[in-house]
Amino acid sequence: MIFDSHSHTIFSSDSDMNAQEAAIKAASLGIGLVFTEHYDYDYCFSKNFKDMDFRFDPEEYWKSYEHMRGADLRLGAEVGLTMASIAPNTEFIAKVPFDMIIGSIHCVDGYDLYYPSFYEGKDKKTAYESYLAIMAEMAVLNPYIDVLGHIDYICRYAPYDNKSLLYNEYRESIDSVLEAVLATDTVMELNTRRLNDGQTAIELMPIYKRYHDLGGRYITLGSDAHNINAIGINFGIARDFADSIGLKIVTFCQREIELIKY
Repeated sequence: MIFDSHSHTIFSSDSDMNAQEAAIKAASLGIGLVFTEHYDYDYCFSKNFKDMDFRFDPEEYWKSYEHMRGADLRLGAEVGLTMASIAPNTEFIAKVPFDMIIGSIHCVDGYDLYYPSFYEGKDKKTAYESYLAIMAEMAVLNPYIDVLGHIDYICRYAPYDNKSLLYNEYRESIDSVLEAVLATDTVMELNTRRLNDGQTAIELMPIYKRYHDLGGRYITLGSDAHNINAIGINFGIARDFADSIGLKIVTFCQREIELIKY
């Protein structure tokens, strides 16, 4: 059974997805599900804080959802990776027996990549290389993560006419990320949110081929769902993508890789 290993319920401050409805939706699709609630420790100190607190009580989370945890539903978290969050994230993760931890870059230099303020005064090359440099550094300094989330996250919100993250344009920076991932036994996520446009898979293919060439063998699939209609989105495209490269789709249970047969 393939798992959607990246989803958000009401414990993430930007989601109102009901956990029971999400589980029912995943079951109807014949896939497993991992809840990975947002924990961005220092987001409230960011330079464009918008009255959202991306933190939650892991013990309350566990108490609320542990009864749902089983063969086809796992409990995890998505932690934001910044220099200031390393110690708080480590403490947070130790409080409950999470199945899986995604590490993601949501903020750079104190700015949320969602908002235009990060990009002001920066050309695309400067913004993207800054983002990738932080990602590579954080992958090394945060060995407690299991999965590196959405390498192409910046492409969702960058204001440039051409938002593409192309391997040939950022070869050295992307290689630094991939080498850091492999050095720390971290698994790359293939985030499926953007795969429906036809072009994104073509653009991401060289990055994931390079990951395979360097020794990467596993990926997780994650829809990044914040509502039930997004669960498992574009998974057919993602399966073909992984198979064409020779990457195996996995998930995590009790922080251990679980190979998936499909």
